[in-house]
Amino acid sequence: MLSLHTNVAALSAQKSLSNTQSTLSTSMTRLSTGYRINSAMDDSAGLQIATRLKTQTSGMQVAMRNTQNSISMLQTAEGALDESSNILNRMKDLATQAADGSSTDEDKTAMQAEFDSLGAELGNIFSNTKFGGTALLSKDGKLSKEITFQIGADKSETLGADFSTKQSTASTSITTATAMFKDDGSAGVAGTELTADGTANTAIDNLTTAINDVAALRSQLGAVSNRLDHVNSNLSNISTNTKAATGRIMDVDFATESASMTSNQMLLQAGTAMLKQSNSQSSLVMSLLQ
Repeated sequence: MLSLHTNVAALSAQKSLSNTQSTLSTSMTRLSTGYRINSAMDDSAGLQIATRLKTQTSGMQVAMRNTQNSISMLQTAEGALDESSNILNRMKDLATQAADGSSTDEDKTAMQAEFDSLGAELGNIFSNTKFGGTALLSKDGKLSKEITFQIGADKSETLGADFSTKQSTASTSITTATAMFKDDGSAGVAGTELTADGTANTAIDNLTTAINDVAALRSQLGAVSNRLDHVNSNLSNISTNTKAATGRIMDVDFATESASMTSNQMLLQAGTAMLKQSNSQSSLVMSLLQ
């Protein structure tokens, strides 16, 4: 039907052209941003899922940094205890030498001087070993109480470690072995562990106990450090897979979207041409009136 008021062909062409323009605009937006979902209208359910995954990934990234910082802290303490073990072994050697009947009083006095110096250094290590400005091995240090490590993005994802018992035992054993040791930073007093009669053998036993107790604390630190390392590896694995899942939801397939854009560009050109043709049909009405 020819009509001046209603051009059905033009209306149909306009509707098709509008839809094509909208689809083409969406394709161009996706190709320019690299994301399939740029607003909730693109995929509301997918956006919700991707948002949760992004939040989880972000939290796990922080948790991974937490585990690395925690491992560094424990390694700092373990390194200090390693040096403490070396000192205790030297002190035990001195006690063993002093216990021998060939050692004179002058020898024992010289040995006691070194023994006291090493004991004071043990106190220095325990009171001044710090991580980020926080004492680790001292009487009121980080290891003197239970530590809670945040190892995940959720509130419940924590790891607790209590070093207080072994830390206190090691500190007490060293205090028993040498009067110069003070783990609170105060000054010790010169001892007679090697100079008094019969005390060198006692010092040997006390130092052996101290060495074993320090080793036990080092062992616990190592075990927790290993666990944190495994936690970090697992978090890395989960984070990688979560990022991949987010990408599958959010990222655009460039090959598919490029093909869609090309198709819509051709449809846009064809629609524009047909709209022009349909608009010219109204001129046919005038030819009937001539």
